[in-house]
Amino acid sequence: MIKKILVSQPRPTSEKSPYFDIADKMNVEIVFRPFIKVVGITPKEFRQQKISILDHTAVIFTSRHAIDNFFSLCNQMRISIPEDMKYFCITEAVALYIQKYVQYRKRKIFFGSTGKIDDILPLILKHKNEKYFIPQSDVHNTDFSDLLDSKKIFHTDGVMYKTVSNDFTADEPFDYDMLIFFSPSGIQALLKNFPDFNQGDTVIGTFGPSTAKAARDAGLRLDIEAPSPEYPSITAAISSYLSKANV
Repeated sequence: MIKKILVSQPRPTSEKSPYFDIADKMNVEIVFRPFIKVVGITPKEFRQQKISILDHTAVIFTSRHAIDNFFSLCNQMRISIPEDMKYFCITEAVALYIQKYVQYRKRKIFFGSTGKIDDILPLILKHKNEKYFIPQSDVHNTDFSDLLDSKKIFHTDGVMYKTVSNDFTADEPFDYDMLIFFSPSGIQALLKNFPDFNQGDTVIGTFGPSTAKAARDAGLRLDIEAPSPEYPSITAAISSYLSKANV
């Protein structure tokens, strides 16, 4: 019987989230508690990379974290971003988030529609003479950089923030029947916080192939996995599991 579920993500901002439907219909408690958090690096750490942001004419943003930490570091280092700087964003939602820092209409902002690297590439190729800067986390893959290299696009990758374990406190309860993870870093944080973790009857679910691989590599039993042809979303997979387990 599953009574308490930990979802390792921030609480949804919309009350229409499927998670709340699951909690009501299945009579379970869902706690939103990220295992990881993003923190910015210091100006000193950035300067050690010997990167001059003003040598670039365009920035590629792949997430809101990248936007927050780019403008935060520029502000700390007193770097004034030129009015004609171009911004290329992985999705429209990321592009709209730039309004938090700059006036949207006065800037040249481009965005993809699917959130995939291949989707934004044609926009970049239309502006192939720009010098691109890509703010990144300390944990990232090189797919995007490799793709730009293959097209001979000038770019510089710079670490501006890092992913760290959002540690549990000594008095924080860890009495969950189900744990849901969304990144390999979440799996690593679980083992860091609880090095003697014994899965036992605890149900573990993951979203995304890299997270599933990390769970298996850590010796964990994977009970729920999404996306799949049957369950395109993690909430659909959770709902199906509960309908069978909580009979």
